[in-house]
Amino acid sequence: MNVYAVGDVQGCYDSLQRLIERLAFDPARDRLWFTGDLVNRGGQSLETLRYIKGLGDAAVAVLGNHDLHLVAESVKQLERRQKNADLKRVLEAPDGEELVAWLRHRPLLHHDPQLRFVMVHAGLSPQWTLERAKGEADRVERELRDKDFKNILLRMYGDKPRGWSRRLKGLDRTRATINVFTRMRFCDTQGQLHFDAKGAPGTQPAGYYPWFEVPGHKPREVRVVTGHWSALGRFEGMGVYGTDTGCVWGGALTALKLGPQPEFISVPSVGLGNHDQDRDCADEMGDRD
Repeated sequence: MNVYAVGDVQGCYDSLQRLIERLAFDPARDRLWFTGDLVNRGGQSLETLRYIKGLGDAAVAVLGNHDLHLVAESVKQLERRQKNADLKRVLEAPDGEELVAWLRHRPLLHHDPQLRFVMVHAGLSPQWTLERAKGEADRVERELRDKDFKNILLRMYGDKPRGWSRRLKGLDRTRATINVFTRMRFCDTQGQLHFDAKGAPGTQPAGYYPWFEVPGHKPREVRVVTGHWSALGRFEGMGVYGTDTGCVWGGALTALKLGPQPEFISVPSVGLGNHDQDRDCADEMGDRD
């Protein structure tokens, strides 16, 4: 059995199918991990969700910021849904409600002890041990699956608090946790996120570090595979593997074959999608990447 972690698809279904063919993926034998941001900008979010959901136990996906945005849009007023044509296709599809419910029940963190890999969309707070990260993920996942989930979705937007702290309570702690898992790139030694810095390492303001290079961070007992950061691109270092290679921007779609010696496998993007039409309203959570 082979296990592959696939970077941000963002509705680029044709590119995903090209990658699946390249991997010779067999759902009866192999497994796919998806690092989040399954939807938005690529023009084929509906097809992408149907395919991944249809894989059943052969696939696991964690939530990205764009995925959460789609779920939030599903509980807003109709006029708010009309801004983004790609997401609107999902929301108005006959199976749209079922697809969104499936997406809402995806985890924020996936851990395989045998492979010694953890998958999250964006990153881990430098203050978190693996057990703390799993506990925070579990808490927010339960909130998103609870009967009061709409309140969480509508109030998760915002840049404050800027970092996670064990002193935070209620919605502030939930928002901080979601921001770490789905929006993190750079932070300071206290785990305070810089939301506006989205370039490659070295372009951030003084006092901020790529989340995986923060001095004094808690030990990471396992390897971590992420997406989210297209400016980082294909990355390997400090036990972290970045897989977002900007497929929706005309780059490539990348998979990481998980194992003792991980291997990157990429295919060129099939077209550029139609992300430009929605660039001005792509993500109210503040991330355009």
